[in-house]
Amino acid sequence: MSRDQGIKMAFDMTTMFRPNLPPAATPWEEPPDYAFVGGNNDADSIPFGSLAEAAVNVLKREGKSLATYNLGGSPLGYLPLREFLVDALGSRASMAVDPNEILVTSGSLQALDLVNKALLTRGDTVIIEQATYGGMVSKLAGLGVNWLGVDLDEDGIVPAHLEQLLQSLAVEGVTPKYIYTIPTVQNPTGSVMPADRRREIVRLAHEYQVPIFEDDCYADLVWDGTRPPTLRALDEVGGAVIYCGSFSKSIAPALRVGYIVADEHVILQLSTLKTDAGTGALEQLTLAEFAPTHFDDHVERLMTALKAKRDVMVEAVEREFGPDIHVTRPKGGIYVWLTFPADVDTGSFAAEAAEDGILFNPGAGWSAHPEWGKSRLRLCFGDATPAAINTGVARLAEIYRASLS
Repeated sequence: MSRDQGIKMAFDMTTMFRPNLPPAATPWEEPPDYAFVGGNNDADSIPFGSLAEAAVNVLKREGKSLATYNLGGSPLGYLPLREFLVDALGSRASMAVDPNEILVTSGSLQALDLVNKALLTRGDTVIIEQATYGGMVSKLAGLGVNWLGVDLDEDGIVPAHLEQLLQSLAVEGVTPKYIYTIPTVQNPTGSVMPADRRREIVRLAHEYQVPIFEDDCYADLVWDGTRPPTLRALDEVGGAVIYCGSFSKSIAPALRVGYIVADEHVILQLSTLKTDAGTGALEQLTLAEFAPTHFDDHVERLMTALKAKRDVMVEAVEREFGPDIHVTRPKGGIYVWLTFPADVDTGSFAAEAAEDGILFNPGAGWSAHPEWGKSRLRLCFGDATPAAINTGVARLAEIYRASLS
């Protein structure tokens, strides 16, 4: 039989996939009416006019630099953007930084990946906050890393519990690879860690020789109180803190521009692990042109809009769910964190809510320990209108009450 006479079958590419892949994504659909998930921001606050003007101006001036990778400059990122960050972090976060201590990344998610790639090996141990960014939990699980959750209160990490964890691990001969913390507008709780507590955590890091991985992606959006100095700024001995930030929450998520701040020798090592041939040049050019003259005024307007939405969301939850449900009043950012009675599993009514057009993040996925987190949930109010917040929360409360019967 010739090759042409053989039975022809469509090739099944799925048979070639490696084992243990995550489930395939579902086809994209229009977002539901009440999508209280993700990190989307207030659409009416996006400064698209000023961004467009900045893009046109900088392309007229420097457009030919697009002909070369990294705009013909340093692989650490576009220098004028790093110079803006030097000024902004100094004035807003009390952190002295050199441009060569900054690596521009393709969003803060790449920053997490680079630090994890540099520091972690399967079987390592890290300390994370009891309630924390769900994306980081997923990344650690995928890397085969062990983690312990440190207690939080209204001011963030509880230093006494952190010290207990570090002591017990030391007795076992285990040195954690880092302490991951979101100290300013904590995700998901919205707390802001005071400066004296930050100093205590930095002291413990030096005492036990455990680095701190400081995730400050929401720090520009503090509206209740003053933004404290970063943990890195308070590290007077030096060397203990890797810091990451982002323009996603302060400007626009779709721009995908983040950054890492660390000692220069650390930055140079991380840059060798960055294999994307450079963060998007147009985004860097535009931000560097926009930010020096517009950033502060834009953030003030954005915070006003988000604070108003926060108030609508908190009032709606308190009105619709009643006194048995505790809702945090965040000090900034785009989330509220709800705590239900201990016997409630918020994941149990997530599917029914989704069928009714309501998406939320069950707390088990945003916790170091799913059993602790299952009676909690996170709601994002960043891109929802006040009307959608009020209607969506009311319908979610109805679904919750029906799940109890």
